[in-house]
Amino acid sequence: MPAFYLEALTVLLGILLLMLEAFGPAHNKKLIGFTAAAGLTFILILSFFAKGPADAPDSSVAGWALWDFYAFDPLARFYKGFALVCTILVVLMSLDFSKILKRFTDHPESEAGTGEYFVLPVFACAGMMWMASAKDLAGAFVALELVTITFYILVGYLRRNVGSLEAAVKYLILGALSTGFLVYGIAWIYGTTGTFNLAEMREAVATVANPLPLLFGVALVLVALGFKVGAVPMQAWIPDVYQGAPTPTTAFLSVGSKAAGFILLIRFLDPFLAPGSPLAGQVIVLLAVMAAATLLVGNLAAIAQTNFKRLLAYSSIAHAGFLLLAIAAWKPLGEEGTDSVTAVSFYLATYLLMTLAAFFVLAQVRIHSDDETLDAFKGLGKRNPSLALGLTVIMAALAGVPLTAGFIGKFFVFALAVEAGLWWGVGVAFIGAAAGFYYYFKVIRSMWWEDPAEGAGAIPVPQITRASLIGLTAAVIVLGVWPQPILWLIGG
Repeated sequence: MPAFYLEALTVLLGILLLMLEAFGPAHNKKLIGFTAAAGLTFILILSFFAKGPADAPDSSVAGWALWDFYAFDPLARFYKGFALVCTILVVLMSLDFSKILKRFTDHPESEAGTGEYFVLPVFACAGMMWMASAKDLAGAFVALELVTITFYILVGYLRRNVGSLEAAVKYLILGALSTGFLVYGIAWIYGTTGTFNLAEMREAVATVANPLPLLFGVALVLVALGFKVGAVPMQAWIPDVYQGAPTPTTAFLSVGSKAAGFILLIRFLDPFLAPGSPLAGQVIVLLAVMAAATLLVGNLAAIAQTNFKRLLAYSSIAHAGFLLLAIAAWKPLGEEGTDSVTAVSFYLATYLLMTLAAFFVLAQVRIHSDDETLDAFKGLGKRNPSLALGLTVIMAALAGVPLTAGFIGKFFVFALAVEAGLWWGVGVAFIGAAAGFYYYFKVIRSMWWEDPAEGAGAIPVPQITRASLIGLTAAVIVLGVWPQPILWLIGG
């Protein structure tokens, strides 16, 4: 099966779900969510059997003209699977979060306003899958906008919640600004190289007579993609949007949108960091400065946070800094040892497990406490020991405690930075990691060493959340001592 059928099936699934929402039972919209999760799981299974022209060069698969615009290599396969897994987990989280969705869309007894919430992530998933296979800047831009427009709706979905509407307006305004940077940067790059195709751009960059206009275009695109991944100087939207958006949307933004931004960043930067590129040194300096600033802003600002969502928002900025540092210490694919692409991909895979697990816990605390501050987590070890134990493991992994997946990801980043001689970057990353231990363990202290608020009762955990949390937590521990499964998937 040609690989581009995966996106076609995902879009078809989204259209069928919209039909089910319109003509299906009005009293049970959860059916849409279960159908979405099942359909995406089926597409995930098919992704292991999808083929590109390199997989079947002598068959009809290689004859499709779409291969001129569509890449399917091990990296694309990995990030398509990443997008599908992330979307499945977000849809499952949304099913248990439907009580809040009903309260702020229609009224608590009605599910009339919740159906589309299970459908929109499917279209965002299709956009993220297309981004993983983009071979030219025009196609990448279209896929990126599909993802962004879908998130505009998801962020403001709780139309009866002022915080959600405020978050949507901020996201829309700054998202439009970043799109302007992106289009303007692409125009400069096209004007200098004469091509949108990233493979052809590699050759064109090496022969550019005056690299200054090209560097200006690259800088504009970096600013725009910095918005997507949550990097300085375009990180200001993240805390407010994360806090105001519905919890499953925040989880999707934190993981899915960030991963899509980084795969596009890797594809985009490859021609400019290739051997012989006259811009390689300047681009690496730009990336290193962005990484250092992002690490400092994310980690130091997180220390003072009292809202768990905002803490995770600044944590997301901090992790973007670590990922940018791995790219700044650029080591091309195929070289001995762990290269930058593998390090970024592994880090994002473990970040998916840790962050979504944290949001599964947050969603249940939000439902039963109607609160997202750290005070709501006081005494969680007494209210539900299993939730507290799972969140303890997750916070430790996010901090980078050894024998967890988070430690392996940070180790790859530090190793790359040391190998590249970015010692000042290593120093900044060390300061950020030390700050992370403080604010992550602040949550653990609140759960186990402080008493619950007066009147706070036990928190029952639905089966979907329980199964997802057990699976994610177990994966974080297993990958901390045996990271090979993720590395095998990255390598194809």
